[in-house]
Amino acid sequence: MIAQLWFAPHFNTAFALALAHDHPPLRGLLRATAERWYGADSGCQAPEPSGDDFLSPALTEAECMRRVLPPERFLPWFDCFLPGLAASRPDALFRPAVVTDRSDGKIAHLDGLNLSRAWCWRSLAGALAPDDARRAVMLRAAEAHLGAALPHVAGEYMGEHWLASFGVLALDE
Repeated sequence: MIAQLWFAPHFNTAFALALAHDHPPLRGLLRATAERWYGADSGCQAPEPSGDDFLSPALTEAECMRRVLPPERFLPWFDCFLPGLAASRPDALFRPAVVTDRSDGKIAHLDGLNLSRAWCWRSLAGALAPDDARRAVMLRAAEAHLGAALPHVAGEYMGEHWLASFGVLALDE
């Protein structure tokens, strides 16, 4: 578990909470922490990417809450957190980030952002009822993000030394 938590310094505590939640002795503490930190969040505007994000702050938060909350509590929270989802809003979450220089370590993070968005979109879509219209919107977004990043998992060291782990997350859901 400790190896998974090293990502926390990359400015995304939701990712660390989500991964650590798989460790049963910590679940109660992690649920309480996630609810304290994110439970009142609503109307997400998703000002991303910030320039070096490789985890979607908005979608990773939603994925964290999906993992820690029971479905009957997660779904109302999710409805409030991304109220414009059916209309593909906020726009930033539905447009794959454009990587202009894969040899630049910071800019290469955007391939990771696309893969983390694909992972979250696919995972979050699975939390919705099969007939929920938002599912199709989310799955289309996941495919667009996968298509933008998956071909670049190998070929340039700045991305290939870590992107495969995010590709596995995105494809595993």
